[in-house]
Amino acid sequence: MSHYPNDIYTEPANVDADTLRNLGPLRAMAGIWQGVRGLDVKPKAEGPKKQAFVERFELQPIDPQTNGPQLFYGLRYHTHITKPEQSKTYHDQVGYWLWEPATGTVIQTLAIPRGQIAMAVGHAAADATQFELVAQRESTTYGICSNPFLEHAFKTVEYRIQVTFHPDGTWSYDEDTVMVIRGQTEPFHHTDRNTLHKIGEPEPNPLARR
Repeated sequence: MSHYPNDIYTEPANVDADTLRNLGPLRAMAGIWQGVRGLDVKPKAEGPKKQAFVERFELQPIDPQTNGPQLFYGLRYHTHITKPEQSKTYHDQVGYWLWEPATGTVIQTLAIPRGQIAMAVGHAAADATQFELVAQRESTTYGICSNPFLEHAFKTVEYRIQVTFHPDGTWSYDEDTVMVIRGQTEPFHHTDRNTLHKIGEPEPNPLARR
């Protein structure tokens, strides 16, 4: 049985326009961040390879978003990653982090310029200091979609990200992307982790600025 209301059109009344006040656990992520000690473990023909990386991660509040009665507050993000002392892009990713106050749902959407998108979901309290989100290939709601070559050679079957907020104001993430690689019998765990330090404050969302 669906928990959604019969009225799927009417939007909630008296929505607070200030996104930064209503982000739940995502409030601690708003702003501009830098991480200089990232570690990536990736697949290579000769076996797993470790790679250090440097990251700039920007998360800015967006206006409240509604799907009829459903209400989200969120952050638009862009992370740009390079190898230490290099300017060439090593990884680039954009998307949204969303918080649904009514259900305690946290969503991350992501898109990378290798022809892949995903949407991961988890649940958390508004004051949580740690949470985990998951996307799975078989899901028609919180799933993974890849271009034909990636499906052929590096099929992603699961994506997990755990976020932890620290007392000193930093936050860290630990990702595990499970891949079925052509020619290998065991799934490969492509992992990434980093700790982010704030280098800039977030800007208020457009409605809050007005």
